[in-house]
Amino acid sequence: MAVSSSPEIRVRRPNVWQQLNQVSWAWRITVVYLSIMLLIPTAAMLLRASTDGPVRFWQVATSPIALSAYEVTFVTAFIASAINGVFGTLLAWVLVRYDFPFKRIVDAIVDLPFALPTAVAGLTLATVYSDNGWIGSLLAPLGIKIAFTRLGVGVAMTFISLPFVVRTVQPVLQEMEKDVEESAWSLGASQFQTFWRVILPPLMPAILTGVALGFSRAVGEYGSTVLVAANMPFQDLIAPVLVFQRLEQYDYSGATAIGTVMLAISLGILLGINLLQAWGRRYDYK
Repeated sequence: MAVSSSPEIRVRRPNVWQQLNQVSWAWRITVVYLSIMLLIPTAAMLLRASTDGPVRFWQVATSPIALSAYEVTFVTAFIASAINGVFGTLLAWVLVRYDFPFKRIVDAIVDLPFALPTAVAGLTLATVYSDNGWIGSLLAPLGIKIAFTRLGVGVAMTFISLPFVVRTVQPVLQEMEKDVEESAWSLGASQFQTFWRVILPPLMPAILTGVALGFSRAVGEYGSTVLVAANMPFQDLIAPVLVFQRLEQYDYSGATAIGTVMLAISLGILLGINLLQAWGRRYDYK
């Protein structure tokens, strides 16, 4: 009896259009939203920055005034975020571990830099820290001038980046079990050893993430710093103000060139934040 061979079955692979139709609506809306809000504006800025060619881009991006503005912006933002890393963690610790009158009000005040318009914040800081202000008048006899100097830029960056550290560290402290600290004390560890070896390691990723977020926010700050600084080149001129000055001179390609450099540095910071979060997730499985 002859056995007939089975017919060859050909499976047609779906084309690209059919594959796109199989993508869920959540993915489609996400891609469209990200394209409109992030990718297209970023691509437009890069194209605008490249209109005058790479030589002109390099000249603008590495001009002495631009390099000085980068140095003022990023170094001051780093110092401000580092200060908030210490005092923001201390503030989060007090809010989580202690009960005191008006605690909820103090907790809400931490978010004030989020809600306050940056121009109003700059005007307030310039008033308080000027030579005739409440704090500036106390420091002026000592020869310390804050408003309309680089120190004023640092104060403004510290003010607007404080909530990022507090709100990042606070949930981690709330979830941290008190039994672990008590176990360390029962084994003979001092309070400093308990903080250094038990509390700080799982807390450090949240602190670094808050510092990085605050640093990113401080780098892009414009409204408050422009009012509390004198905006003098090679002294306290920050990069966002330099970008605005280029726009006032109708030098759009120069403004976008400086913005592109800031964008590249910001992307590096975001990559660092993701690496910190991945590092912090190691403690979730322990």
